[in-house]
Amino acid sequence: MAWLSSLGSFGEILRFIILILEVVLVFNLMIVVHEWGHFLAARWRGLKVEKFYIWFGKPLWKKTINGVEYGLGSIPAGGFVALPQMAPMGGLEGETSQEVLPPITPLDKAIVAFAGPLFSFMLACVFAVAVWKVGKPESESHATSVVGYVLKDSPAYKAGLQSGDKILSVDGAPVKRFEGLVDSVRWGVVASEGETIAIEVERPGTGGMKFNVDPKAWPKSEKKEEPVSWWRAIFKRPELRSIGLEGQMTPMVAGVAKNSPADEAGILANDMVLSVDGKTLRSMGQLSDYIKANPGKTIVLGVERAGKALQVSVLPRIPDKNNLKEVTEDHQEYPMVGITWDTEGRRVPRHISPWEQISDAVRHMGNLVSKLLSPKSDLSPAHMSGPVGVGRLYYKLFEHPDGWRLVLWFSVVFNINLAILNMMPFPVLDGGHITMAIAEAIRRKPPQGRILEYVQTACALMLFGFIIFVTLKDTGDIFGGGGKEGKVLKIEWLSKEQRAAGGA
Repeated sequence: MAWLSSLGSFGEILRFIILILEVVLVFNLMIVVHEWGHFLAARWRGLKVEKFYIWFGKPLWKKTINGVEYGLGSIPAGGFVALPQMAPMGGLEGETSQEVLPPITPLDKAIVAFAGPLFSFMLACVFAVAVWKVGKPESESHATSVVGYVLKDSPAYKAGLQSGDKILSVDGAPVKRFEGLVDSVRWGVVASEGETIAIEVERPGTGGMKFNVDPKAWPKSEKKEEPVSWWRAIFKRPELRSIGLEGQMTPMVAGVAKNSPADEAGILANDMVLSVDGKTLRSMGQLSDYIKANPGKTIVLGVERAGKALQVSVLPRIPDKNNLKEVTEDHQEYPMVGITWDTEGRRVPRHISPWEQISDAVRHMGNLVSKLLSPKSDLSPAHMSGPVGVGRLYYKLFEHPDGWRLVLWFSVVFNINLAILNMMPFPVLDGGHITMAIAEAIRRKPPQGRILEYVQTACALMLFGFIIFVTLKDTGDIFGGGGKEGKVLKIEWLSKEQRAAGGA
């Protein structure tokens, strides 16, 4: 939909509306399928079905068909099927009829409760088959564990890690890729719990090496940090562990600023910058560091364009108009070439088997839950997302050039997460209904009384409270953590004629 941008403001508005509709469509599809599982199982087992709602709250639309009230709620946080013969949920689903209904067996309750997660899992399998057929676009950092860039003065830099090192394991766990849900360097660092992170690498020309990286060894800022206000703390997520490493990724040009050195040298979007003065580049950061270390020098970039190798000479210079001194920590101006980089680089479709997708999603969810429960882990519920966060992620995926492929892949992960979370033995979740059904089968007596409904309602309120909590964090992600926006880098390049005329 990039062509819509050519229509100006109207095109941008239309593009935004289409993207929002796509997000709503996909999100609701997954909710409908999950609740449809409960609905079909209830019909199969002969249960009374009063309501089938997408979202909660006051209905925006409702209609009764064959004795079932179908509707769309006003709170976009899930959906429900009202089944009065299951555990009572009047406080959440609205008042139910006073009709006396025959009791149902614990097996019926367990089957109906299990059907929702089962249908979510089945939908994940459908998405996984689609991804297997069309492929998931993956960048170099998803296919290799080679270090592309080590940030100067970072914990990894101080420990001695270098560009070109192939990381074999993190804290003893083997890794296959730099980015990814499982078996990745990124996850290994984020999920680490010790005072230091043990990293084993294979260095070209040297062999195996081991490092202990202190994740707290970041340089202290000279600026006095102001305490975070209670208002910002509501929206701000806690920092996750990082050590200053980036995966190997051949720099790919996303765009070139008009009148910049790169523009004058003839560099184009989608060019792959393979080398600088004969030195192989593994990241964009390496090129930036090389330019800063060689001010005033014309550099020769090895470029690949449409399969052809080119040599392009570029003379980096300080932007003609800029606010570099305001936004850089060292308050210095430095030469640039005027290239905007593609943060993902070259992407190649990978046809991942459905089994690998499903197993990776299940493993990731298991790892995440274990870290959330671990007192030593930096991961906490504050790092989780609710409907706003998930919707925002889907929006960003749809914006991507390979949007639909990435949406299909993420939908595998999301539906697996949805199935597993709903199976947790917490009242109001499907796992809670199954737990109560098992208890009823053992006791040979169904739970009764208003106390059960109060407990269910209280747990539902706790669940809504958690959704509100993570929604505040999601909102903070959108608006910068609830604080004031930092300085934005502003750069302007003048043409040769303007520079010759003294910048007028």
